[in-house]
Amino acid sequence: MASSSNVENLSPQILRGVMKEMTEIIKNPPEGVKVHLNDQDVTDIQATITGPAGTPYVGGVFKVKLALGKDFPSAPPKGFFITKIFHPNVASNGEICVNTLKRDWKSDLGIRHVFLVIKCLLIVPNPESALNEEAGKLLLEAYDDYASRAKMMTEIHAQGPKTNKGENSGESSQDGPQAKKHAGDKKSVNDRKAKLLKDKKRTLKRL
Repeated sequence: MASSSNVENLSPQILRGVMKEMTEIIKNPPEGVKVHLNDQDVTDIQATITGPAGTPYVGGVFKVKLALGKDFPSAPPKGFFITKIFHPNVASNGEICVNTLKRDWKSDLGIRHVFLVIKCLLIVPNPESALNEEAGKLLLEAYDDYASRAKMMTEIHAQGPKTNKGENSGESSQDGPQAKKHAGDKKSVNDRKAKLLKDKKRTLKRL
């Protein structure tokens, strides 16, 4: 999704306010939300939200962005998921539908509040204002199907970078048949994972 800068459309006073709030959020982030500051364009507001426990999104890391319009803060920012997600309140282009970003917006709510609302939406979706009608219908009529579809999308699109602790440590000093065995085990695990992912993608296409 192309991002357009609004630096020229916003007054220096509003830009300073945005910068101040972003700096505060970075120093004291809400739980499960990590904001990324763009020094070149303060209106490019992006964050990663960790999928909350007890939801089909657990284990996922979701990139979101806020787009500030020229009337901000009188008008709410637009919210988008950059990471693909199966959710009633997220359209196919990633746009988020939530009342805080529409009629319930107040100019003093601030950016932190918006990110917290988006995180809450992962915990409690609102099928009444569904942008993804299929997800909204499944949520109400067949929750298990909704949860398994959302979980599958999370596993395919929202997995954060994994670090293998042993990768750079003692393993490289091993040699001989044992090291080859480990390498073989690792390869077969990776092959199985790749096949599993392929099967999931094929299943999604059929849905």
